[in-house]
Amino acid sequence: MLNFSFTEEQEFFRKMLKDFATEELLPNYTRWEREGITPRHLWKKLGELGVNGLRIPVEYGGSGADCVTTGIAAEEIGRGDFNLTYAVMLNGLIGEIINNHASEELKQEWLPKIASGDSIVGIAITEPTAGTDAGGIKATAVRQENGYVLNGEKSGISVATVADAFLIFAKTNPELGGRGISCFIVPSDLPGVECKGYEDMGNIPIGRGSVYLTDVVVPEENMIGLENKGFSQVMNGFDLSRLLIGLQCVGAASQSIDETIEHVKMRTSFGKPLATYQGVQFPIVTHYTQLEFVKWQSYRGLWLRDQGLPHSKESASVKWLGPKYGVEAIHQCLLFNGHYGYTKEMAHEQRLRDVIGLEIGDGTAEANMMVIAKDIIGKEFKSTNHQLVTSKN
Repeated sequence: MLNFSFTEEQEFFRKMLKDFATEELLPNYTRWEREGITPRHLWKKLGELGVNGLRIPVEYGGSGADCVTTGIAAEEIGRGDFNLTYAVMLNGLIGEIINNHASEELKQEWLPKIASGDSIVGIAITEPTAGTDAGGIKATAVRQENGYVLNGEKSGISVATVADAFLIFAKTNPELGGRGISCFIVPSDLPGVECKGYEDMGNIPIGRGSVYLTDVVVPEENMIGLENKGFSQVMNGFDLSRLLIGLQCVGAASQSIDETIEHVKMRTSFGKPLATYQGVQFPIVTHYTQLEFVKWQSYRGLWLRDQGLPHSKESASVKWLGPKYGVEAIHQCLLFNGHYGYTKEMAHEQRLRDVIGLEIGDGTAEANMMVIAKDIIGKEFKSTNHQLVTSKN
């Protein structure tokens, strides 16, 4: 039996987050970019609402929610503040990685702080010469007595300038290529860790930048998973983050559409509301329809993940189309709002710049198409042997 409805509990959660996004997030969405800050107090507020710990078990301070419920949070928070949705997407991915692969000691140390919003943790895979080909990273982790020494540069890392720690992926056996990569949790205040921010066109409150590692000594107990298995053990997590990104983009673009519908109902031209013209109606309908397709493909992928069923091609499809359709919809909304839409008095231009960033992060459109091609055409016809993860974390 097919059932496309949410549970009563999920509907309550959606309504609560929708009200919070509308009343508390949306009015200040553009403020954080103007001030150039990451609103850590809102990350903590999301912790109080149970959003940060959705994929963290209850025994570690989380909500222990399913993936579909996590998707609801991504969509609704995305409506109010696109950049705060990283608290859903990043924490969902990182929470799963730590919970599934870290030692009990690391779980107890980090998961409660992530769930509460007291700590922000980033994930650092991408390097200047290793984006889509994430298996080609050059950062190294050399074993020494009771630990490892890390060296290298990570680039395009979300929350680089504000994170309390990073999941760092480095080669513990360079001769094995992608099969010789391990994962470590590295506090950002360790000696030898330096973070430098970028001047991006969007996503300013995310604090994206580079993380430099110079002879950083990490205790062996900070390794997540088995040595040389860190990469393969976490690959599945990116199917979750890509599905959440699809809903994140749908939320932001849907908010622009809703605002624009109200505008074209009120604004007149040649004596009639703009909403009466097919030249206005049809583009809005087109973008609405495309976003609905992405939305329900995203929730379908999350449902498949909850059932333990394959969902990589669904994940790749919404990661490809979610940002693309989101950008196109917001761009059209900006135009329908005329020269006011082009000003920073309205949120459309910032949403446009913010969503463009996720046409790159967690895999470009082409990288995700390759994932789908491998699934529907066959692995024996794959066009490359490289691992496909991200061009920007």
